[in-house]
Amino acid sequence: MFRTARVAPLLLVVVSVALSAQQRAATPMARPQPPRAAGVSTERLARIDTVLQRYVDENRIPGAVGLVLRDGRPIYERAIGWSDKESSRRMTKDTVFRIASQSKALTSVAILQLVEEGAVSLGNPVGQFIPSFAKTTVAVKSDSGTSMVPATRAITVRDLLTHTAGISYGTDPTVASLYEAKGLGPAAGYGWYTADKDEPVCDTMERLGTLPFVAQPGEAWVYGYNTDILGCIVERASGMTLDKYIESRITAPLGLKDTRFFLPADQRDRLAAVYANRPDGTIVRAPDGARGQGHYVDGPRRSFSGGAGLLSTAHDYARFLEMIRLGGSLDGVRILSPRSVALMTTNQIGTRYTTPGLGFGLGFETTDRYGASGMNSVGGFGWGGAYGSVYRVDPEERLVIVFMIQLMPNTTDIRDKFPTLVYQALDAVKSAGSN
Repeated sequence: MFRTARVAPLLLVVVSVALSAQQRAATPMARPQPPRAAGVSTERLARIDTVLQRYVDENRIPGAVGLVLRDGRPIYERAIGWSDKESSRRMTKDTVFRIASQSKALTSVAILQLVEEGAVSLGNPVGQFIPSFAKTTVAVKSDSGTSMVPATRAITVRDLLTHTAGISYGTDPTVASLYEAKGLGPAAGYGWYTADKDEPVCDTMERLGTLPFVAQPGEAWVYGYNTDILGCIVERASGMTLDKYIESRITAPLGLKDTRFFLPADQRDRLAAVYANRPDGTIVRAPDGARGQGHYVDGPRRSFSGGAGLLSTAHDYARFLEMIRLGGSLDGVRILSPRSVALMTTNQIGTRYTTPGLGFGLGFETTDRYGASGMNSVGGFGWGGAYGSVYRVDPEERLVIVFMIQLMPNTTDIRDKFPTLVYQALDAVKSAGSN
């Protein structure tokens, strides 16, 4: 009886802690904040609805979900239009989207977690984890044709995070036929698609290491398979498949219940259909397969693309970004240290980035000059996905902006307009220094 009396309070404490953690993980976000109280004009914010509805009515977009947080609270959240026009399924706030390259942010966080634990170093050669990268080659064009030369140095983890490894998506004319022969480049949708591959991602990346790249390591910013390679490194360094790692170390601790690589078959109706722009700007349903609807429900479920393979909702992704905005921690759950977040969100490559005034950190595009990325403040960061989605984080304005759509190819200007429509509704513009 004495032992029972001592153990019972302890059990109550354990159960209380467990319930608290469960409730914290299940908490979606803080209650919506009235726009005016958040320093936002209600009348100007309504312009977003008007523009989005016009694009839907003109058949220029199928539908979209927009979510804006200020100080962690939603000040704008709308689902407009159609998730699937042919099935008369309306867009909803919990619609699931293919986020393509927005996957890169989560994989970059995973790598930096392993760096913090000492399992990986930013200076590690990639060949330490993927043997075919021990000695790589570069395709060099000359008047006499294209020749393959050895890389001047080893590619490092830092090169991959900053996209300065010289690795493209293999659709460049100089290497496209070689990549296609190995099931990459033109053979992989638009170059980045692997959801239909019936092999682990590390097998694909081992094959990639035998192909020539398009620039010497460290010399230029080249967008490509870099983060897919990082996904393989996560697997090799952690001993876990990338989907299990991201779930156990990032999405589950943050309570992100709808962020995963493949959707359960019983939830297929939650996945938005993909549409494509015609030459006249109107939309048509995209075909099945890698360049359209994809294999995110009925695929082999073996290839976990760290660069372009995740699905998510506006709510989940905004919550993930809010964790980054707050320095790596949210609701008492620390995912990364503030120092690692600073590395991710600070320009690490100087002037090698392709757009003046912008830079690239360890996973995010950074805004280094006001006006270089719309109205995003200096110190802001963001990226987007091939299906037309986009996000911006503005620490100065305490904003997280998420816009989800499924349009590929996308020739509209809507994903540029959405952040602008958010900023024009702010009552005070600190970064510009005027009203």
